[in-house]
Amino acid sequence: MNVLVYLIPVSIFLGAMGLAFFFYTMKTRQYDDPEGDARRILSGIYDDAPPED
Repeated sequence: MNVLVYLIPVSIFLGAMGLAFFFYTMKTRQYDDPEGDARRILSGIYDDAPPED
């Protein structure tokens, strides 16, 4: 039971850090790529297949 005294604050801290980093990436617009998405959907090149030479 004493281990929960340590584990609960550590897990809350790590969760808060993850949430803070997520908001930081949203603020710096790292997920915005509207031009890339528009071109990628029309091309025949897929991310899951290796490029053909």
